[in-house]
Amino acid sequence: MRIAMIGAGYVGLVSGACFSDFGHHVTCIDSDEGKIAALEAGRIPIYEPGLADLVANNVSQGRLAFGSDIKSAVANAEVVFIAVGTPSRRGDGHADLSYVYAAAREIGRALSKFTVVVTKSTVPVGTGDEVERIIREANPDVEFAVASNPEFLREGAAIRDFKHPDRIVIGASDARAREIVTAVYRPLHLNAPPILHTDRRTAELTKYAANSFLATKIAFINEIADLAEKVGANVQEVARGIGLDNRIGPKFLHAGPGFGGSCFPKDTMALIKTGQDNETPLRIVETVVAVNDQRKRAMARKVANAFGGNGNLRGKFIAVLGVTFKPDTDDMRDAPSIPLITALQDLGAVIRVFDPVGMPQASKVLENVTFCQDAYDCAKGAHAIVIVTEWEQFRALDLKELASIMASFVIVDLRNIYAPEEVRRNGFHYCGVGRPKPFAY
Repeated sequence: MRIAMIGAGYVGLVSGACFSDFGHHVTCIDSDEGKIAALEAGRIPIYEPGLADLVANNVSQGRLAFGSDIKSAVANAEVVFIAVGTPSRRGDGHADLSYVYAAAREIGRALSKFTVVVTKSTVPVGTGDEVERIIREANPDVEFAVASNPEFLREGAAIRDFKHPDRIVIGASDARAREIVTAVYRPLHLNAPPILHTDRRTAELTKYAANSFLATKIAFINEIADLAEKVGANVQEVARGIGLDNRIGPKFLHAGPGFGGSCFPKDTMALIKTGQDNETPLRIVETVVAVNDQRKRAMARKVANAFGGNGNLRGKFIAVLGVTFKPDTDDMRDAPSIPLITALQDLGAVIRVFDPVGMPQASKVLENVTFCQDAYDCAKGAHAIVIVTEWEQFRALDLKELASIMASFVIVDLRNIYAPEEVRRNGFHYCGVGRPKPFAY
């Protein structure tokens, strides 16, 4: 099957590469000619494990191509996916659909035969209706159908998620569209993923509801972590105790500095705005957003408390390990490290940073920080280490070496990746999240 993927960003590039690996012929189209030139030269603009090899293999096999000419790609395609960005609109928090609508307009002008246009971008309920109207306006005589097929990819595990999905949601009322989109995913039939056929609006809402529910689990366990610290309980054991209930499940119950990334912050806000527009306020989701926003800066107070709690970090050198919003990505969008570092600087701290892959992106959003070569270079002369992102490289640091190069021995572990007893045995003052304290700080 011939597929045109409009948008060669995270979702479009991963989806296009995986579809081509299924045996389809895919052309990824992007208006950013610099990005297209880089992709044609074999340079991948994002960090995603396994993606570079996947792209290179399918380009060499002639199944994956890149370009900026939307007209020819759409004219030759049986299915056109819209996979452009839908960031939060500046000023009001609504999803910015200008890229989706611009793509729909260009697709409409390029259609010449029956084609299924599939929205893979995360879009508010009713967007598919507007996409259909725009295409019809641009090309009144052409036959086409519009479907919704939301993505459920985790950064850092996107290829596996695409090839081994928990479910595939296809929102379409047109029988031909439903059949064609199902055929696109037919190579997955041996994995037997559930395929959920719905109408378009249900598919659109399913994506937002899923992300908002996961964000709610994170905000919930973070508040339980705060209570656990006060009452002397261990949030990790609480999370295990409730996660073993299969009605709840263990995922997204890891206490930390709050959620960030390209999806949860903007999708929760977009869902809130959709609720407000339809006079159905979503109070739980509103609270989740508020709790998460407050938590990111509150983590700076945790660092200050590790030094006695007077709120003054003036003259303290703080080594921040990990700045991306999660491991195995270079994504800095809404990363908890950004407000945390800003708050630490407001308290007078001098910040040193190391991240295995995120520093080029971090340098665009972090000011007045020193970027270091590795974790030990970052820790040299530091008064405290703050672990913000749980990269594998940080899970087995040589504590004896750290003790020999640091100015004072404080570790603030915002991801609970270390056993407190082990860290304390090596002479460090250890502060985790939602763990009982052996003595008052």
